[in-house]
Order: sequence, then structure tokens, then C-alpha cells
Amino acid sequence: MAREELTRLTGNGNGECGKDDCPNVYRTADGSFVVQGKVSEAFTPPGGGEGIVEIPESVLREAVRVLGW
Repeated sequence: MAREELTRLTGNGNGECGKDDCPNVYRTADGSFVVQGKVSEAFTPPGGGEGIVEIPESVLREAVRVLGW
């Protein structure tokens, strides 16, 4: 899936990163979410092909606000 196919919910100039490419939340066409953030070493994910990322609380709050939740 290409980034262009995702709807960017955060980081569009209102958050701590402005329009820069930093922690963000995206929504896919089928309604799931893709999260971009700093790779975390907190623990090893249980499944192959999985990763753990850290994003600030403010990024999640912005995504929720954009979705109207």
C-alpha cells in the first residue's frame, strides 16, 4: 500500500510537527489505521511482521479530534 492511498489524520500543520514527516496516524480505505512513529525497543512483538512504535499522546488526541470521536 502506498502512502498516497492513506488519509493522513494528523500532522497537517496543527500539531507539534507542523507539516513535517513525524509521528502521524493514517486511515486506510477499509477503515483500519497505520501509525508512524519512533521505533520502540519496549518489548519484542509476538508475531512476525509486527513492529512497535511510540507516538505522543497529542498525536492520538489530534486523530480522535479529526475523526470526530
